[in-house]
Amino acid sequence: MQNELGLTLSQVTESAAIAAHKWLGRGDKNLADNAAVEAMRFELNNANIDATIIIGEGEIDDAPMLYIGEKLGKGGSAIDIAVDPIEGTRMTAMGQANALAVLAAAEKGTLLQAPDMYMEKLVVGKSAKGAIDLNLTIEENVINIAKALGKELQDIVVATLAKPRHDSTIQSLLALGIKVYAYPDGDVAASLLACLPQSEVDIMYCIGGAPEGVITATLVKALDGDMQARLLTRDAVKGATKENIEFARSELARCKEMGVATDVILALSDMVKSQNVIFCATGITKGDLVDGIQKHGPYLTTETLLIQGRNRTIRMIKSTHDIEQADDQLQKHIA
Repeated sequence: MQNELGLTLSQVTESAAIAAHKWLGRGDKNLADNAAVEAMRFELNNANIDATIIIGEGEIDDAPMLYIGEKLGKGGSAIDIAVDPIEGTRMTAMGQANALAVLAAAEKGTLLQAPDMYMEKLVVGKSAKGAIDLNLTIEENVINIAKALGKELQDIVVATLAKPRHDSTIQSLLALGIKVYAYPDGDVAASLLACLPQSEVDIMYCIGGAPEGVITATLVKALDGDMQARLLTRDAVKGATKENIEFARSELARCKEMGVATDVILALSDMVKSQNVIFCATGITKGDLVDGIQKHGPYLTTETLLIQGRNRTIRMIKSTHDIEQADDQLQKHIA
C-alpha cells in the first residue's frame, strides 16, 4: 500500500472523529456512534479504493455499525478493513478522555474474518515476542514476559479494561506485586501502549470485542510485537443465562459460516497474514496517544496516529479543518 492510501484512510478517521465530537458530553453513545459510522461510510464510499468490511462494530451492543461484508469505495486498491468508528462510545457520550476513531486495513484476504463477538487478547511488544501462551494462566504469562524483558515483577505494568469480568484477574496480578492500569474502555489504545517502546505499559490483557482484536492485530503486526487471542461466546463471558446461551448459538452459527472456531488460540499470523497493513486513529477526546479535537475560532484541529506496517513508520498528523466546511460535510453524511 502506498503513502496516499495511508493519507486517505487517515482522512476517514478524521471525518468520523469530527462527526462524533458533535455529540461529546451529550450522554447518548448510540447517536455519537451513528454519526461516526455515517461519516466513515461517506468518506470510504468517496475514496478510490475497493474496500470490504471484514469485521465491524455494533452487533454485541445493538449499536450502529458498518456491516460485515459491506463493500465501499469507487474502485482502486483492493483492501480489507476492520473498523471501530468510536473506540470509547461511553467516553465520548460522557466527555471523558481517550475516545478514538479507529480503522485498520490490509491487502484483500489477509485479515481474520469473524463475527462481532467477544475475544480474549494478550498483547506484548517486540522485546517480549515469543513469550506469550494463552494455554497458560495470565499470571504464568506475566512471569514469563517479565523474564523475557529482564524485569522484576514489581516493575511490570499490565493494561486491561475495568470490567467486572476482569476483577479476579486484576486482584491476582496485584497480589503478585504487578502494577495494573485498568481503563474504562479502549483496549486498542492500551495494546498500542504495550507495543510502543517509549511507553511504560508492558502487557495488554483483556476480554473485549473481536473487531478491536483484529484492529489490534494489525497494529501489533506493524510494530513487530506479538499477540494471541481466542473468540469466546457470550455465555462464556457473561454467564450461562437462557438469553446468553441462545445468543451464543447464533454466534456459533455465524462462526461456522465464516470458517472460524471459538475457544481456539489464534496466533498473530492467523489474524493478519500480511505485513502490508495500515492503522490509523484520530483522537475525539484528549488521550494518552493523541490529542482530542480542539476548537480555535472558526477552525477545528485533529491529531491522527498513522502506522504503516510495510516500512514500520509511525506518523503523527495534525490537521486543521474549517468548521463551516466540516458542518457541510456532516450534512452530506446525514443525507
